[in-house]
Amino acid sequence: MNDDTRATLRTAGNCLLAFAAGLLIYFSFPPRTTWFLAPIGVALLVAVLTRFGAGGASVRSGFGYGFLGGAGFFVPLLPWVGMYVGPVPWLGLALACAVYVGVFGIGTVLVWRLPTVLAVPAVAACWTAAEWLRSMVPFGGFPWGRLAFGQSEGPLLPLVSTLGAPGLSFAVALVGAGTIGLVAAVRARALPGLVVGGLALTIPFVAAAVLAPAVARFAESSSTLTVAAVQGNVPRLGLDFNAQRRAVLDNHVQRTHELARAIDRGDVAPPDVVIWPENSSDIDPFRDIYATEIITGAARAVGAPILVGAVRYNGDNTFSNTAVVWEPDVGPADRHDKAIIQPFGEYMPMRGFFGLFFSDLVDMAGSFVPGDSDFVVSAAGVPLGVATCYEVAFDRAFTQAARNGAQYFAVPTNNATFTTVDDTDMTFQQLAMSQVRAVEHGRAVIVAATSGVSAIVSPAGVIEQQSDIFVPDVLVAEVPLHTANTLATVLGPWPERIIGTLALLAAVAGVIARRQDEARNESYGHRAKPQTVALDSTPS
Repeated sequence: MNDDTRATLRTAGNCLLAFAAGLLIYFSFPPRTTWFLAPIGVALLVAVLTRFGAGGASVRSGFGYGFLGGAGFFVPLLPWVGMYVGPVPWLGLALACAVYVGVFGIGTVLVWRLPTVLAVPAVAACWTAAEWLRSMVPFGGFPWGRLAFGQSEGPLLPLVSTLGAPGLSFAVALVGAGTIGLVAAVRARALPGLVVGGLALTIPFVAAAVLAPAVARFAESSSTLTVAAVQGNVPRLGLDFNAQRRAVLDNHVQRTHELARAIDRGDVAPPDVVIWPENSSDIDPFRDIYATEIITGAARAVGAPILVGAVRYNGDNTFSNTAVVWEPDVGPADRHDKAIIQPFGEYMPMRGFFGLFFSDLVDMAGSFVPGDSDFVVSAAGVPLGVATCYEVAFDRAFTQAARNGAQYFAVPTNNATFTTVDDTDMTFQQLAMSQVRAVEHGRAVIVAATSGVSAIVSPAGVIEQQSDIFVPDVLVAEVPLHTANTLATVLGPWPERIIGTLALLAAVAGVIARRQDEARNESYGHRAKPQTVALDSTPS
């Protein structure tokens, strides 16, 4: 076997390992609870990028292997995107997300030139920085699939209360990078590397264990509120359920009246607030008399305000995705107009351009516009933080809500478009985000879904109640209220900004180190070049 064949086989093997690394990260995500596969997947990808700690990989191979790792992760993570619109949006989004893991690959190749004490945390910073970039651009970003969101059942979860979701992602990546740092140190018999690798493996778990009792105390409070989450269900699955929007509204009204009868019988405690899902009233209750009357009737029957997920027509051929507090006596009161709307779904960016290539898909996108909201509404006199469906993936939604006084959170969501009885990945991925947000800000989270899973999540991230998929249900619980903010709430976006800046500086330092190495090698080669004397030369 010649050298070219060996190199080809080695490259092919590395490609398979990089893709397998991405698959391991995917399998760490809900509905599975194998959280430990995430640091293992990161470790395997870092091993490929650094030639198992030996270093010397090219920037181009760094991007390529990183991209393959990203494809192995995002392609199986996001098939629900194309559930009813075909594979083009799914694969397009998955491969676009994989590009950011390719950027992580470039960063890893560069920073591995640094001393191990710097290289290991710099690799973790590069992962966090790539997630940060993906959460911002293009079209407002797409933070779905952050490492933090796969840790809802893992022992590292308490860390999110200090440095937020970016800090939790950093910790997971640090464990993975530390594993390869340890391998490299063993191969080089370098004591400093052994220490750094060992610390990277242990510090996140020790810190999380120290924080765990404080996180558990989030579930305790002297102030409580009784809340009901109504899951009315949808008459049909898929995008066509909107054609039956009256039936969806009727379902939620009917479940609320059933709740009222259960209260009259003394079966459940009367709620202070009722949470309906996103799209529970796709008939505009601000304009339609029928919707107005039956929602008001439901609120009066249950004797409490209802947070109604409604589609509101703005009068200019645009719509708002609104969560409105519907009072029994006065009707619509405070509201949250969804501020972070989904590109290519709720609206179509660059409609003319994309219409040239995907006209049928472009026509399926909505005409929604973002609202100007602080993510807080007043319901029963208590500030309630609201992140509607897609918004829960973005750090700023509940960070702003907690800073603006929200004492508990609601996530009204519509999963019917992306969920079937046989494919529930999307709804459980989103539920895990609500668990992470609960611990991040020390607030109870009420998840109300049209078709499931609806859930009551404690401030410690524990699911205390949950519904089944495509089964009408009502969850009633007494939830703790909190006004104190966690460190993550206070710091807001700063951990991510600092980590991202450090990653950039480390990459620049890696470039400088790379050039210095090349200059030294070139200089050494020039000095070592043998001197030759012509055979016909005559000494003077």
